[in-house]
Amino acid sequence: MLELRHDTGALWENYLIIERMKFNEYNQRFINSYFWRTHSRQEIDYIEEYDGILHAYEFKWNQKSRVSFPKSFIKAYPNSEFKIIHRENYEEFIFNTD
Repeated sequence: MLELRHDTGALWENYLIIERMKFNEYNQRFINSYFWRTHSRQEIDYIEEYDGILHAYEFKWNQKSRVSFPKSFIKAYPNSEFKIIHRENYEEFIFNTD
């Protein structure tokens, strides 16, 4: 059972990123993808750049987890879009071309 594992969040993050990368490749979506972390260990799980906009994603296995995007990222990239991906909306993330 995933609920008993200590690495469920890491497995979930890995699954989402790999599936999204496969979808982008199969559909010939040429995007830039990044990971972002500061020296003080603030991070964003996954970022895609397309249409001149950074799309930042935070992945949570438990959709009730509290999430806040780092203020330093928001300040540095004010026109970015942010979204939390969890078990209820992950298919939209994996298969979305917007």
